[in-house]
Parts: sequence; structure tokens; C-alpha cells
Amino acid sequence: QVQLVESGGGLVQAGGSLRLSCAASGRSTSTLTVGWFRQAPGKEREFVGALTRTGGTTKYADSVKGRFTISRDNANNTVFLQMNSLKPEDTAVYYCAASMTYYFPSQYNYWGQGTQVTVSS
Repeated sequence: QVQLVESGGGLVQAGGSLRLSCAASGRSTSTLTVGWFRQAPGKEREFVGALTRTGGTTKYADSVKGRFTISRDNANNTVFLQMNSLKPEDTAVYYCAASMTYYFPSQYNYWGQGTQVTVSS
């Protein structure tokens, strides 16, 4: 069983930066394609970005492209979401999710519990 635990959320002013962590257990992050999602109050869950199991291929939602970066530290079994130039619109609960697929999956099998990110203006 794969378990994912997000951390690093908090309060930050607009224009600031925050790094979220997704710690995985059960499988190495080197064998997982990991996606990041977020859900703002009153809105549907939104795709943020993803990093493939092999090759290090990434994709991002247009709303965060150029500001957010996904990376991984396989030695520590952790995937990161570096968020720069944060905007109030980025306020949401952020979730990491994982799949054992080699490329971007249509759905993710494992989900973390989420971490709150609040960006003030």
C-alpha cells in the first residue's frame, strides 16, 4: 500500500514562496508518477501539475506554469511542489496523488490528506 503525507502548507503573503512536500511510503518515488491537485473553497478540485515515474517529464496547469515547479528526491522518498510568486488565487488545500503508471495517468490511485495553503494580499 502506498501512503502519501503532505506537509509545508501555511500562511504566506502574495508574492512569497512556499515549498510543499509529499512523503511517500510503501514504494519509492522513483516508481511513482506523482500529481499535485488543489481545491479552493466552493470550487472543484483542480489539477496543478505532475511528474512522471521515469524520464522526469512534467506538466503544469496554465494557471501555475512558470511559477510552480515539481521535483523529487528519491533518496528521501519525497516529491516537492515549489510555489513561487504566490497569488491569493492560489489559496486552496493542496493534495499529492500517485499512480504506478509510467506516464501521466487518467486517474490517480493514492491520495494524501492535503495541506492548507493560504495566500494573503
